[in-house]
Amino acid sequence: MPAAKIISEEPLDNKDAKWIRLKKIHYTDQDGKHRLWESAERTTRKDSGIDGVAVLAVLRSKTKAFPLSTVIIEQYRPPLDNIVIELPAGLIDAGETAEAAAIRELKEETGYEADLTTEPESSPIVVSDPGMTNANMKLVVVNVLLEDELETPTPHLDDGEHIVNRVVELNQLDAELKAYDKKGFVVDARLSHFAAGYEIAKRISSGAFP
Repeated sequence: MPAAKIISEEPLDNKDAKWIRLKKIHYTDQDGKHRLWESAERTTRKDSGIDGVAVLAVLRSKTKAFPLSTVIIEQYRPPLDNIVIELPAGLIDAGETAEAAAIRELKEETGYEADLTTEPESSPIVVSDPGMTNANMKLVVVNVLLEDELETPTPHLDDGEHIVNRVVELNQLDAELKAYDKKGFVVDARLSHFAAGYEIAKRISSGAFP
């Protein structure tokens, strides 16, 4: 299969845009001065008021056959013209909760099914680039409980969706992401921040921080 790549670029007018739009914001600052701001926003936000979810799947074995792990994905992102290393993620459908969207997206993108005997844990609504967009999301943590050895189920990808899944031990996640960076991949900020926080928490717990 050939590698994905950009073949051309051109300006996009709002009237021709399907997924996003640009807008000019007029506001007054803390000094009462009138100012302008340019912003992008999704056109797909539904009644939940939340654009999407990212899914942190915690994979574990009933027999402890493998270390506590998670699943990350490799996906080409045209705005960066590169493969981005991310958590499974997606937009929230109409009438859907963030937790339901996370369970659905995890199965679609990775084939893994959340353990429904435990409640998913959801973050508050968070943003990642508030200087440019009002796009928001929730991080949803779900458990995936396997009977024994690590399994690699078949994803249920949409047409045109090309995703590579990788299961990574949580204790090795930060090192794996740094290895991706050295190879020229782009690491998503949310995944990177989680991995860095996990690594710092281990160092604090062991008394090795700073």
